[in-house]
Amino acid sequence: MAIVKPFYCIRPAAEAVSQVAALPYDVYSRAEAREAVAGKQLSFLNIDRPETQFPEDADMYSDKVYAQARKMLDARIADGTFIEDPEECYYIYQLTMEGRSQTGLVACCSIDDYLSGTIKKHENTREEKELDRIRHVDVTNAHTGPIFLAYREDRALSRMVEKAMEEEPLYDFVSEDGVGHRVWKLAGAQAVEAVEQAFAAIPATYIADGHHRAASAVKVGLKRRAENPDNTGGEPFHYFLAVLFPDGQLEILPYNRVVKDLNGLDKKEFLARVEENFAVEEVGTRFSPTEKGQFGMLLDGSWYKLTARPRICTLDPVAGLDVSVLQDHLLSPILGIGDPRTDKRIDFIGGIRGLKELERRVSLDMTVAFSMYPTSMDELLAVADAGLLMPPKSTWFEPKLRSGIFIHRLTNTSKGV
Repeated sequence: MAIVKPFYCIRPAAEAVSQVAALPYDVYSRAEAREAVAGKQLSFLNIDRPETQFPEDADMYSDKVYAQARKMLDARIADGTFIEDPEECYYIYQLTMEGRSQTGLVACCSIDDYLSGTIKKHENTREEKELDRIRHVDVTNAHTGPIFLAYREDRALSRMVEKAMEEEPLYDFVSEDGVGHRVWKLAGAQAVEAVEQAFAAIPATYIADGHHRAASAVKVGLKRRAENPDNTGGEPFHYFLAVLFPDGQLEILPYNRVVKDLNGLDKKEFLARVEENFAVEEVGTRFSPTEKGQFGMLLDGSWYKLTARPRICTLDPVAGLDVSVLQDHLLSPILGIGDPRTDKRIDFIGGIRGLKELERRVSLDMTVAFSMYPTSMDELLAVADAGLLMPPKSTWFEPKLRSGIFIHRLTNTSKGV
């Protein structure tokens, strides 16, 4: 049963929230992060990516960089940019993009649920990516970017959320990318207890996005436990910040692929190899797949529709994913992409960037591009329920949760160390 707790939230003052809220730290390269914070003193990206405060050649993983993040966070709390609510609450966070809304509950989830598998994963993590966020969380003494979780919708819980949304929102603003953000507080002992009990009846939650942030938060929690052997189990470091959404409200966008070369093949040889496992049809315009088992391919200025032949399709929850079909029957055996996590010849393009970005990359530094049909939420849940893992870069969620709107300290007050 899921442990989902209210928490003491540190959050921006209403007049500052639109300036503070920032996209997650990991959607930016180092150069992009530096550009993004230019002239935006209050943007939380300054704290999430503290190397932006140092010369370009500075070691972004040095102790002084993480100390700067803590210094800036404490300064923003001290100057009133952030306030701390005096009671443990839940919050409701609604994002609206292109007319579609998704509404989640902001709360703290148990690191024990993560360790026991009640919080289910569908991706592996890489230790080197975890280390940065482990240090950031530990030094700032705070979770600053929520983990994006999903759960199978529960109508009773949805009604509680809808009732809380009848009140005036704490925040209501539109970010630079056109995404609407609204936040409500869900407070009061009776309402809070009802939500907590409703989640206690939900058997599992699922990480949709933020596997590395979740793994890092859990490892910091375990470190704090070891440092505090007399802990009671109720301290804030036993929990991490999350936003939980009902599965039916979420949309996964495709995660497209581009490859550097044809692995020594010429165009004719390559197409002949592809036709062994896929029906290949040249199409006149950009092609975005309209159903599972279809793929778009851009090669030498032409778009093709690829359709997986029935003999390579399977009902296996992992091998049957389109990303697996492409990897197992084209990228690996034909193009030689053995491990897409480490192979420098492949890159991944989030679906939010569209097919134009694939054309740009093929004209610039790549040879062939593949447009994907998006993984479904049902597929994600099936993989996680089976205790299996998806191939890397299987899902791209939009809109992205903003960092800096909700902060969870690992100690009981904002003055804690």
